[in-house]
Amino acid sequence: MKPDLSGVKRVPSDILHVSQIHPCFSIEGHGRSGRIHLPVSPACNIQCKFCMRSFNKTENRPGVASSVLAPQDALEMLEKALLLCPGITVAGIAGPGDPLATDHALRTFELIDAAYPDMIKCLSTNGLNLPDKAERIAEIGIRTVTVTVNAVQPEILARLCSHVIINNRVLNGIDAASHLIEAQLQGIGKITTLGAVVKVNTVLAPGINDQHISEIAKATARAGASMINIIPLIPQYELNEHPGPDCHQVQQARDAAEKYLPVFRHCMQCRADAAGVPGISEFRHLLYTDSPLAFSHG
Repeated sequence: MKPDLSGVKRVPSDILHVSQIHPCFSIEGHGRSGRIHLPVSPACNIQCKFCMRSFNKTENRPGVASSVLAPQDALEMLEKALLLCPGITVAGIAGPGDPLATDHALRTFELIDAAYPDMIKCLSTNGLNLPDKAERIAEIGIRTVTVTVNAVQPEILARLCSHVIINNRVLNGIDAASHLIEAQLQGIGKITTLGAVVKVNTVLAPGINDQHISEIAKATARAGASMINIIPLIPQYELNEHPGPDCHQVQQARDAAEKYLPVFRHCMQCRADAAGVPGISEFRHLLYTDSPLAFSHG
């Protein structure tokens, strides 16, 4: 079934080309182009009930990194990575905290833009601060943005998100969920108007948001998103006893989403310090040693 694109914003051809060589945005780029995730974001401004950030060298999942890097050290890590894998076309920041909760990610992207102006810069965020940061994101030249949207009804999102932090205030429950949803949809609309391609990530939690996927896809498509990626829940933290979806449930969710948005089907659920060609090579172990590049930021 073809996606319902009526009323959906069109992506300019030059920006579409960028997304087509991005291994996390297109099948054309997946398995061919390399990417590096630079773990420069030490803090998060929301708490999802399934998210447990960690620092180790063994777990292969989002929210995990060997260390947190300072922006200048991240640039040096990119330079080192390019020597190992000249095919890296994307420098992304996806954690271990949220890239817009502190200034480290955008400062890192500014350094990358100055040193490697042709490098595709990719940002992954929960979207809470996206409306306020959209202009700066665009000015830096970030053209691919991933926003994690797990529900567009506050009653559902409150079952997946414990709290959000806005202006040093902690909001809980329905209030927190309402603020987050409003920010996400507003932020998607704003950043796409400024020239970015947006992919939506949705964590699929059976019994919570599995019957809500088409509504998420419809709302985010109308806000300006260009594609969606359904991510199976990894049971942990407060949802450590909640079952993850099986293959049939994932396929059902993808079918529901595809009524409104193209579905990206090749996500590897990478670490925040992944490096290499997704599905082909991984060499973060050659980058993240016990070198002085690692630093703690609380």
